[in-house]
Amino acid sequence: MGLVAAACFAEAGHSVLGVDVDAAKVARLRDGEVPIFEPGLDEIFRTHLASGRLAFSPNLEEGIAEADAAFICVGTPQSEDGSADLRFVLQVAEQIGSALSLRPKDAKPLVIVDKSTVPVGTAARVSSIIAGKGTDRSFEVVSNPEFLREGSAIQDFLKPDRVVVGCATDFAEGVMKALYEPFLKASGGKWFRMDPASAELTKYAANAMLALRISFINEIAGLCEDIGADVDHVKVAIGADHRIGPAFLNPGPGFGGSCFPKDLQALLKTGREHGHPLMALSATVEANRHQKQVLASKIRKHFNVVGGAPSPLAGRHFALWGLAFKAHTDDIRESMSLELIDSLLSLGATIAVHDFEAMPAVKAKLGDRVAYAPDPLACCVNADAVLIATEWPQYKAADLEAVAGKLKSKLMFDGRNLFRPEAMKAAGWIYHSIGRRSVG
Repeated sequence: MGLVAAACFAEAGHSVLGVDVDAAKVARLRDGEVPIFEPGLDEIFRTHLASGRLAFSPNLEEGIAEADAAFICVGTPQSEDGSADLRFVLQVAEQIGSALSLRPKDAKPLVIVDKSTVPVGTAARVSSIIAGKGTDRSFEVVSNPEFLREGSAIQDFLKPDRVVVGCATDFAEGVMKALYEPFLKASGGKWFRMDPASAELTKYAANAMLALRISFINEIAGLCEDIGADVDHVKVAIGADHRIGPAFLNPGPGFGGSCFPKDLQALLKTGREHGHPLMALSATVEANRHQKQVLASKIRKHFNVVGGAPSPLAGRHFALWGLAFKAHTDDIRESMSLELIDSLLSLGATIAVHDFEAMPAVKAKLGDRVAYAPDPLACCVNADAVLIATEWPQYKAADLEAVAGKLKSKLMFDGRNLFRPEAMKAAGWIYHSIGRRSVG
C-alpha cells in the first residue's frame, strides 16, 4: 500500500520520499526493483524514479523538514487476541515526534496521515505520542484509510470511488484535498470529511460488509447444492435488485488475503472491548472457516475417503491451479490453496502446483513438499484430477482437451466456477463446482 501510494502521488505531480527501515529494501528500490507484483506499478514506479519525483531513504528525518504531509503506511498484523498490532504505527509516531524539531519554527503544520488500517482511537494515540516528545512544532494527525484491492490497487488509487479523511481542521482538509484532487477529478469520486474515529471505523465496516456478502453467497451456494438449484442463476437475479447489486456475489472457496481476515478479527475485538458483540461478523468468520474446507471435502467425498486408513489418498496425484488468494497478485496470505495442500498431503496425496505469480512465495514457504510446474498444462501430467483455486483468466481460457490429454481422467474440482456444468458434461468431464450440481 505504501509503495502504491508513493508511486501514484508522484504520478499526480507531487514529490514523494518513501522511507523504510530496511536499508537493503531501500537500496533495491533505488535501483529500480519493485519488490511486489501489482499490475501497472512497475511502469509508473520506474517513470517517476527516473523523473526524480520519487525517491527513497532509510532515514525518516530526511524528508520531515520540508514535508507537507507524512503518511504512515506500515503493517498492522493480527495479534494473538485478534486485535491489530500497532507497534509499527506507534514506532513511526515516536520517530516523527523526534524529527519534528528539524522543521523551521515558522513552517506550516505538518499533516501526519494514518494510512494504515488501524482501530478507532489510533489517531488520538499517535497524536499523543508525538506531542509527548515535547515538540513546539505544529502538527495534526488525520485518518485517511485506504480502499485498495490487491490486483487493481493502481487503478483504485488513481480513480477512487471515494476518499475518506478524518480531521479536525480546515487546514488539514485543504492539504489532503490538494493531494487527492487530481484523482477525484479523474474518477468523479466522492470526498468525505469526518472525525478521525468515524474514518477509522469506516475502513473496518467496509471490509466487514464485503466479507459478509462473500460468506452469504457461499452459504447460499451450499444450500443450492443440497436442493438442486444453481447459484449462478440465484446470484444474478438477486444482484439485479438495486438495493443489493451484483458485486461480491461470486461463490468460491472462501476469502483470504491480508485484509479481510485480520480486519474482521480486529473489529470483533473492538466490539468485545466495548461490550457490543458483533454477532453477524462472528458468523461470517465461522462461515468462511468452513468454506475454506469445501473443496477438500468434495475431493474426499469423490474418492470415498473415510476414517481408518492411514493414507486414504496414497498413490493419488493432483494438479492444483492457483496459489494466490486471488488473481492478479502474488499474495498467499490466508490463501485457501495452502489449507488445501496441507489437507491433501496429510491424506497421503502428492501435488503439482502452478500459479502465474505466487509460486516463489509458496516455494519459500513449502519448499519441496509439492512440485512446481512451469505452466498449467505441465502441472496436469499424470494427475488424477485438476483443482482450481484461483480465478486467473488464463485458466478459464485453457484448452481443456489438451488438459484432459495430460490427466489420468477427465476430473475437475473447480473452486472458482470458471466453467459451465452442462458444457463440461457434454465434453465428457466429471465436474464439481461451488453451488451447482456435479456432473459426469
